Amino acid sequence: MSAPTHPRLHPATRAGADSRLPWWALALPTLAFAALLALILNPSDAHAATGDPAITHLVERVQQLISR
Repeated sequence: MSAPTHPRLHPATRAGADSRLPWWALALPTLAFAALLALILNPSDAHAATGDPAITHLVERVQQLISR
């Protein structure tokens, strides 16, 4: 036994499906890739962040107290 089907009153629209990308959707990943590639090729330009000396001093004191 088959169920009756109802025709669609409104056909499906493609109003929200835009196939074009904005210019920055390609430019930003390309720029990020170029920056990371430059850091890999010349690692002397990349500097590690230094820690806060107060935090380092506190961690050393905690280690000293635990080792006693």
